[in-house]
Amino acid sequence: MGIPTEPIGSIPRPAGLLDAMAAHAAGRIGDDELAAAQDRAVGDTVRRLEEVGSPVVTDGEQSKPSFATYPLTGGPGLAPDGAVIPFADGHQRQLPRLTAGPMRYAVQADRYLRAARRHATVPVKQAVIAPSALSLLYPADGIDGYPREAFLDDLTAGAEAEIRACLDAGAHVVQLDFTEARLALKLDPSGGVLEQFITLNNRVLERFTATERARIGVHTCPGGDQDSTHSLDVDYAGLLPGLLRLEAGAFYVQLASEPDPEKVLGILADHLPGHARVFVGVTDPLDPRVETPEEVRDRVLTAARHLPVDRLGTCDDCGFSPFADDTSTSRDTAFAKIRARIEGTALAARELIG
Repeated sequence: MGIPTEPIGSIPRPAGLLDAMAAHAAGRIGDDELAAAQDRAVGDTVRRLEEVGSPVVTDGEQSKPSFATYPLTGGPGLAPDGAVIPFADGHQRQLPRLTAGPMRYAVQADRYLRAARRHATVPVKQAVIAPSALSLLYPADGIDGYPREAFLDDLTAGAEAEIRACLDAGAHVVQLDFTEARLALKLDPSGGVLEQFITLNNRVLERFTATERARIGVHTCPGGDQDSTHSLDVDYAGLLPGLLRLEAGAFYVQLASEPDPEKVLGILADHLPGHARVFVGVTDPLDPRVETPEEVRDRVLTAARHLPVDRLGTCDDCGFSPFADDTSTSRDTAFAKIRARIEGTALAARELIG
């Protein structure tokens, strides 16, 4: 069967979609025209992924404003002055702040999955934001009449409903984007915040059967936005043992940009649950240089020295454009890197499996 390989999620949006988004924000076009531009971008993304040989595709997050905030689109009870995420190059992203309860998903990701499946001829995976990230919406000083535990109950129910809707809609796998995991250790080196995140995510995952969890994965990376990261300086040794306690069937782990991949692979080998597969990152979306298939092959062979081949897969380190306005990587570069990942993984599989 070879070695499975999957994209993580976002692909840079085409210029026509970015223009349509700007025109919609300015009131120059309506909802229907924006939706048509989004559907064209999804169709082109799926087509190009299939053309480079991707055995599993995504919608490229073409219709999401960002990987983190899409569930809030059009929702009430939000202010713009929420948690700030600082990146190494000095730029920041800011989450909204919840001002009133109850917490509700205004948008569920199964709508993106259904749109992609209309264009796809191969399996489609769907990325969703981890509930731990959305927990950051709740303000530190609380909300009158809406205690934090009630918020977490609503958030857990909403996250479960979204994942279940994607599974029911035929997702090959549902991937929880848990990019705030490594950041949690930067903000709180004691590990307390990370443990809260893991507990919350498991609170959702434990609502699924073992068969369902086999189709649910978790992605971790140090953030990737405008060719910068928010937590690459945090040692994986503090994160991975806890991360791998999540009740998921697969783990997608950024590795290509890691300074000491052998060390990370050793930690993965020591802590990988017996039921899970690990997809290691073999292409770096933040590096403008396109990896060669031979480089990818060698990265896979290195991983196979630590991990059983039958529990190994490959992926990109992270999405190429997790926020819609991130144009630091071109669309053509993204697809070239994806092609290298697919071809390099196949080269490695021929050596490892025959």
